[in-house]
Amino acid sequence: MPTTGLPPAADADVARVTEALTMITPRWNVRILLALNEPPQRYTQIADKLPYLPDSQLHPKIRSLCDAGLAERTEYSPRHVTYGLTRRGRHLLPVVPVIATWADQHLEQPPQPLSQIEQVEDSLVLLTRRQVPAILWTLKIRQEASARALGRIVMPGGRWTSVYPPLRQLIDDGLVETAGKGQPYRLSRGGNALAGVLGALSMWAAGRPMDHAARHPLWGRPEPDATPSQARPWLSHQTRIPASPAPLVPAATAPTRRPAWQHRDLFSHPAPSHPRPALTAGGPRR
Repeated sequence: MPTTGLPPAADADVARVTEALTMITPRWNVRILLALNEPPQRYTQIADKLPYLPDSQLHPKIRSLCDAGLAERTEYSPRHVTYGLTRRGRHLLPVVPVIATWADQHLEQPPQPLSQIEQVEDSLVLLTRRQVPAILWTLKIRQEASARALGRIVMPGGRWTSVYPPLRQLIDDGLVETAGKGQPYRLSRGGNALAGVLGALSMWAAGRPMDHAARHPLWGRPEPDATPSQARPWLSHQTRIPASPAPLVPAATAPTRRPAWQHRDLFSHPAPSHPRPALTAGGPRR
């Protein structure tokens, strides 16, 4: 059943990416996935890597990741149980450095620098807010749209004015911009730069190799010999704005300011002694 007024392929893509974000965005989930990226381990070994998480939080989160198909529990005997990533969970990990690259280039930096894992977590919070994926997809397809048009596409069957709160939040977060009241909305430079992140998540959610993100029909770069209809099959109508002369380069391949780090480097900063409170409205726009 369609959830937006987007073309069927785009609607299905939004639904898949939204589900993927729902799996990994909850607090600590990315850290747990990275801790599980080893040969199968006992629970105590995992807990030793995440000493700031009490059992009352860690065990339910591991169980939820198992339920989501990202981790697996293997019981050899009642006293010998191990946990590890599934094949699907391992294939998801390469998206983490893509998110870190985008965060390093486009998130506002606080006075006290954040570790890369904290920047990844903040970026995921931005993308998981209600209606955000659908708004990003709509603006990428149409290139610009009024609030009324966005509301009718993003939340068909509801009041179109309900699109204003998420739009204002996206403007505060620096992902969407407008020239002023009554003017159309469009993706900002930071919003367009999410191409690498969203393309990678889309490919993973569809069960395709993540390195195919550059060929995503909306967030990737079209093949050199592709015709416009082949390159953009989701375009519902012709845009009124000329296309940018420079192709969008996904963050996964951007040569500038790409941090040289491995998955283990996310744990290079000491964890806070107490969990940080949930982000308030405005998110990482520090």
